[in-house]
Amino acid sequence: MTQTKIAIIGGSGIYDIDGLENADWVTVETPWGDPSDQILTGTLDGVEMVFLPRHGRGHVHSPTEIPYRANIDALKRLGATDVISVSACGSFREQMAPGDFVIVDQFIDRTFAREKSFFGTGCVAHVSVAHPTCPRLSDACETAGKAAGITIHRGGTYLAMEGPQFSSLAESKMYREQWGCDVIGMTNMPEAKLAREAELCFASIAMVTDYDSWHPDHGEVDVTSIIATLTGNAEKGRALVKGLPKLLGQDRAPCPHGCDRALEYAILTAPEKRDPALLAKLDAVAGRVL
Repeated sequence: MTQTKIAIIGGSGIYDIDGLENADWVTVETPWGDPSDQILTGTLDGVEMVFLPRHGRGHVHSPTEIPYRANIDALKRLGATDVISVSACGSFREQMAPGDFVIVDQFIDRTFAREKSFFGTGCVAHVSVAHPTCPRLSDACETAGKAAGITIHRGGTYLAMEGPQFSSLAESKMYREQWGCDVIGMTNMPEAKLAREAELCFASIAMVTDYDSWHPDHGEVDVTSIIATLTGNAEKGRALVKGLPKLLGQDRAPCPHGCDRALEYAILTAPEKRDPALLAKLDAVAGRVL
């Protein structure tokens, strides 16, 4: 049995957590560079929490330039056990309306300009992301969201695009009609893949701000209208987060879905062939198996 430490990665519009006791912004150094910002630490209902603003306070990092590896490493280095990603998204489904939340369970990764793994030459590893989110953690997010009065949709496929531009109409229609995606965003990949490599349980809460560009009655995506919806979503997001400590509790058993043992059989490089320099960088994310 270990102690629960919940990490929240806050997306557009969410830059802190309300009500943290002993709140303190700390600087974390990682071998992958600086995280997006300092990390807020504290406790909520007796459970340790950490909060990382994905884009940095003041929204200074574009989706492509977010230091994803440094962010996940920093959370692991601080002892996080469970990571909840909160992010804004567009919707491809009429019923997933602006203001609604979607508990994502699948991804299609269309990003191409980002470092997507902690591993590489000198230490090769392959983890499974067949089921990239943790059902146990997603259950808690769904329960907390409903208790906060939020319209929650359980399950959905998130199309991760590179950005920073929004989709063309042709792309939006393809993702919706041919690919069967439910929501679209720019930040959950490679975040989910890296969390799996770091043996962290990961859940994704997508906060719908718009209908992307496919919807005949809503036209193209407009940042002004998105910001207006973001304001309301941010308050809902904070309310959801407040309910998580009581649901997850202080004591944490091993993940029944194996998220915290994802590297058990993933590393292929023979011990005598492993690069010491890379192993040193992997001390936090893969120290359990290395």
